[in-house]
Amino acid sequence: MSEIWTIDELKALTTEVQAKEVEFRGKNISVQWCELTEAEEPKMALPDEGASDEDKNIAYQKIGTAKVMAMIEKANEMNPEGKTLDSDSWELLPSTLRYNLSAVVLGGDSKSDF
Repeated sequence: MSEIWTIDELKALTTEVQAKEVEFRGKNISVQWCELTEAEEPKMALPDEGASDEDKNIAYQKIGTAKVMAMIEKANEMNPEGKTLDSDSWELLPSTLRYNLSAVVLGGDSKSDF
């Protein structure tokens, strides 16, 4: 039988820093993040319905990256000692690593134990 979230537990996710070590090519990198409230979500325009699939994909990638960075930056402000990544270093990372980290932060990593 699965457990049920309480409202207090869900609210606490927006004030607690979560962290995980992610394995990449035989070594680990630490990442920390914090869930966002609606007010903290990055405000970006959705692509036009008539946009090409390529343009839509680019727009959604930018939206996803902005959300991941907002979650990481929020955690960095709450826990400066745990900071390993920021927007400047993010741009320098290999894209495959950024994809793996994004999946963890956004909850797409099935092995995550949040």
